[in-house]
Amino acid sequence: MVNVLSVREFDTITFNEDYRESQYYKYLDKKHFTELKSFIEEYSSENDSADILEFMKPGFKRGVGSTITFNNYVGIIQLPSGFQIEILPKVNLDGEDETLSRTKRIFLDMLCCLKDFDGKSFNTASLNADRMNLYEIFINMYLQETRKLVKHGIKSAYILSEDNLRFYKGKLKISDHIKANLAHKERFYMQYDEYLVNRAENKLIKTTLLKLLKLTQSSENDKEIRQLLLSFELVDISTNIDKDFASVSLGRDTKDYEKLIAWSEEFLRNKSFTTFSGSKKGSALLFPMEQVFEAFVAKWVKRIFTEESDGAYRVSVQDRGYYLFDNPQKFRLRPDIVVRKNGEPILIIDTKWKRLKPDPNMNYGISQADMYQMYAYSKKYHTSDIWLLYPLNEDVAEVGDISFIAEQDEDIKINLKILFINLAEHEKSILTLYKELEDNHRAAKTVQDSY
Repeated sequence: MVNVLSVREFDTITFNEDYRESQYYKYLDKKHFTELKSFIEEYSSENDSADILEFMKPGFKRGVGSTITFNNYVGIIQLPSGFQIEILPKVNLDGEDETLSRTKRIFLDMLCCLKDFDGKSFNTASLNADRMNLYEIFINMYLQETRKLVKHGIKSAYILSEDNLRFYKGKLKISDHIKANLAHKERFYMQYDEYLVNRAENKLIKTTLLKLLKLTQSSENDKEIRQLLLSFELVDISTNIDKDFASVSLGRDTKDYEKLIAWSEEFLRNKSFTTFSGSKKGSALLFPMEQVFEAFVAKWVKRIFTEESDGAYRVSVQDRGYYLFDNPQKFRLRPDIVVRKNGEPILIIDTKWKRLKPDPNMNYGISQADMYQMYAYSKKYHTSDIWLLYPLNEDVAEVGDISFIAEQDEDIKINLKILFINLAEHEKSILTLYKELEDNHRAAKTVQDSY
């Protein structure tokens, strides 16, 4: 099994041997620590607004020495030596006996809601999360999708070919025919179409499988890859992946290839699901937890609120109905979730992947900018109820829900609530949110009926 260091989001690692058993630091030997630091320093960003040093931050602590802290991004980093750093989200789990496998499963369930990841077809329940690290799990997901393609049948296409034939077929290439056949009057240098499986999409998948065969340390994945390669015996290896990716043609008949081609690009180009480009010295699959949490909550709010209300509530995600300024229309507002009833907004929900603190004197760690943003949503959507959802953590487990009330004008009183999602019991948490919304509206209707 390849050497793997499993850490959680917000953990700090050091190569100081005095901290091998520390509860505050994760120990990594100096060789791999230096390798990781070099990887971070050369890892480039495609977006000027994103800096990897904000997410994997080298530092120095007196008495400890050099450190690296992981923030906000979760996934796997594979160093040039093959050593892997597995970064898991900081999830609040009950009990001291919880293993990393449960955290992995929760993370994978969340990840499958992310649009760019689009893992709806992946069967996470069948994954051996307790025996596989994240990289092997991602490989296994790719193999599941490839197996599904093979089961449906890999597609053929008309491939333009050239050859010196003994019979006339297709179009004669006169200049090449003259060069090749001055002494062979019985031959014809022809250009013709053949219906073959040797299309660009299949080349890329085969090339990916061969790369993963070299990378995997899992006997289960190794066996599956070798079996799948038998179905691609008539397919060539891609010798120019840029050209083959440019030749990919996805449509109604090639729907089964869509996710596979996206994943092939991640593996073959050492790309990440982040704004960061791949490293030449290593590879990484990193996911922004802010987006993962947002997509996960949105999916379950939409499902539960719609089902429980029998369609009376309409839930829109990343709503774009309003601008901060109307004349001219500038600075579009995009709340994560808007709940409407009879066409009118009744609730705005925004998600924040941040660990709040139990100290009211520090405003629980809530950003002032976030509160301004919520105020703008209430003003523009003409709704009183605004919810900010944060992941539950052990520090705020006893705090309970937090409310802020503000008088906006004579008609609307802003009621902003800070609520928490227990990721280990997410369905129960969101069902509780639905019941709270129902209770609020029953109470509001009672007040209205009394006038």
